[in-house]
Amino acid sequence: MWWVITVVAVVVLVATYLTWLAARVDRLHARAVAAYATLDAHLVRRAVAAVALAEAAQLPTLMYAARIAVDAQPEDREVAENDLTRHLREAAAGPEDVVGPLVQVSRRVALARQVHNDVVRDALAVRRRTLVRLFRLARKHPRPAYFDVDDPSLP
Repeated sequence: MWWVITVVAVVVLVATYLTWLAARVDRLHARAVAAYATLDAHLVRRAVAAVALAEAAQLPTLMYAARIAVDAQPEDREVAENDLTRHLREAAAGPEDVVGPLVQVSRRVALARQVHNDVVRDALAVRRRTLVRLFRLARKHPRPAYFDVDDPSLP
């Protein structure tokens, strides 16, 4: 009789752990999606601030780079953002009322990128666990990817 109770208790404990692990996988992937959405919003704000700087300083290449960054497809986004960062570093000297908000937005982009990459690292670590792979707990979520760009903060 005791062995039946022991087996049922072990099954309940394993099921509870697997349920908790599945919920953790779901939460981490939801956080990764939310972090990417936040990063994307800050990148769009930076591009808008770059357009304002380009109009104030009469820099057509910066305006072109900002528009490419806004219109870039997800697979080309990192390259476009790196190009925009390079153009912003070259054009950092401009009117203070335009450069100030651009610096603030660039700092927020750097912070959002760091948060996104940290969440992606955690999600990928939990995906590599043996039980997650064995029971395919992450199969309904796309694999999150790092967003690797140059540090977008300006002096």
